[in-house]
Parts: sequence; structure tokens; C-alpha cells
Amino acid sequence: MVMEKALEVLVIGGNRYVGKRLIARLLADGHRVTVLNRGSSPPPAGVARLVADRDDERSLTGALGSRVFDVVVDQVCYTPRQAALARRVFAGRTRRYVMTSTVEVYEFEDSPALVREEAVEPSTVAVDLGLPWDDPAFLEAHYGEGKRQAEAVLAAGREFPSTAVRVAHVLGGDDDFTGRLAHYAERMRTGEPIAIPAVNRPATYVYVEEIARFLAWAAGEDFTGPVNAASHGALTTEELCEAVAAHVPGGRAVFRPVEVGEVSPFSFRRSYGMDNARAARLGFSFTDARQWLPHAVAETLGKGD
Repeated sequence: MVMEKALEVLVIGGNRYVGKRLIARLLADGHRVTVLNRGSSPPPAGVARLVADRDDERSLTGALGSRVFDVVVDQVCYTPRQAALARRVFAGRTRRYVMTSTVEVYEFEDSPALVREEAVEPSTVAVDLGLPWDDPAFLEAHYGEGKRQAEAVLAAGREFPSTAVRVAHVLGGDDDFTGRLAHYAERMRTGEPIAIPAVNRPATYVYVEEIARFLAWAAGEDFTGPVNAASHGALTTEELCEAVAAHVPGGRAVFRPVEVGEVSPFSFRRSYGMDNARAARLGFSFTDARQWLPHAVAETLGKGD
């Protein structure tokens, strides 16, 4: 059931890339939006701001005061500790909690078929709050595990309705800060080989504007549990490079297969494809990745209209 009234929405994080587009869509849909972050940048016009450290329970509860929300969209929940703190603080303060998760929760799946949500069921994931989640190096090395356990904490019990949006690799935007597509463009300019696995698997992707649209839509829905967010059609490294080459004078990708060692950003030794059928059943229609790919690449490489 879609809520048709204007919602009180809290976005945790959200000051760049997907988050700022999400906020713009929520405002355009007529919702009242509050952003909670550490105050490093001012909020957009029409958005209220709360300044707090989301890892500090006293800071968070103090900033919230007596405020309540229809929905919280958490853009920056990476660990089970953060999820546990959020449950404590937002229990009774929100009707629903939307966590932005990742395709990396499927890091141990390697199927040529697109992976469905039930492949990683949060209720079966063991949670260990004692791991060194505050260590940046540990967290970077266990990114998928941190997200899996965070999902599990939020999903435990029915008294805290939540959904985890498992986001595919995001492409597009002139503010893409990852440098991944630029990696390919630079190698084409210099003629340096692009390292790929000896057996290179495809992956599903999502356009930055589309994932913002999906999150804004999900904020107004009432479903729970994990949901995959990916455009139709898995893409190969070769297809991505073909789109990049169109914007590099004389651009041509030279691939160097490697058995072990580091490979280029969008090349994979295992399949990274997600099935988006649940999203479709819930009422959201994703586009085909091959339709938006040329435009997304042009935006990121500064060649857009």
C-alpha cells in the first residue's frame, strides 16, 4: 500500500551522489525532509538539518529530541553496531526504516543465474558485535559482511519494520567520486593494458538517478525484507569499455587477462548479477542498463550534453 500523504522523512547521510538526488526526489514528491549528518555541508533549500554523530548514541538522541518520522532512509549504515544503535534510538520514532545495502552481501554467491534475495536471508546471518567494526581497515576488508550483519540486526523481529535495499554497482553523474570509469579512460589514452580476470564475469548495474528514484519510491511503500535494486541486463567489462572508448579520441581497450592479483574496477572473478523480480512484483519498473549506459558514461567523463 502506498502512502499518499506527505511524509516526514529523515535521511541519514545524503550529502552527496545518490543521497542528494534522493533528497531532491523526496522534495519533488511533496515530502518533508530532514537530513542528519555531522554538519560538514549545508542541506539543500527546503530541507531541515540535524547535526549529530550517528555512531554516538547520546549525540544522536540529543539531536533528535522529541522528533518522530514516518520513514528513515539510512544511507550510511555499514556495521551491525550502527544498526543496533539505530534500532535502539529509532524504536518508537519511525513507522519504517529503509537501509541502503549492497550487492556485496552476495559476495559468497557465484551463480550464472541472477541472484534472488532469499540467497542471503537476514534471519540466518550470524551477528558478531565484538568484531573490530570501528577499525577502518577491517571494515573495508569486510564491507559485505558488515552490511549483511547490519541487515540482520534491523530485520530481527517484527516490531521494527525495515527493508534493506541491495544496490547494484552505481554508474552515472558528473559527481561520481569513485574514479572507476576514469580508470578505463586513462588506460585507453595511454595505451596501458586493462587487467581483467582470466574468466571475467558480468554484473548488474543501476543508473544513479534510477537508484535515487527507487529509494524515494521505497520510502512511501510498506514492504519489508531485502529487495534487489538493479537495472535489467548484466553488463560485461567489454561493454563498459566500449561505452568509455566512444569518449576517448582513438580510444581502444587492450585487455590483459590475469590469473591472480588486482584487476580493473568493473571486472569480476565471480558473477555479480541480481534478480530484480521482487521489485517488479512490488510495483517498481527498472529500465534496461544498455539504454542509459551511453548517457551515464558521458556524464561521468564530462562529455554529457
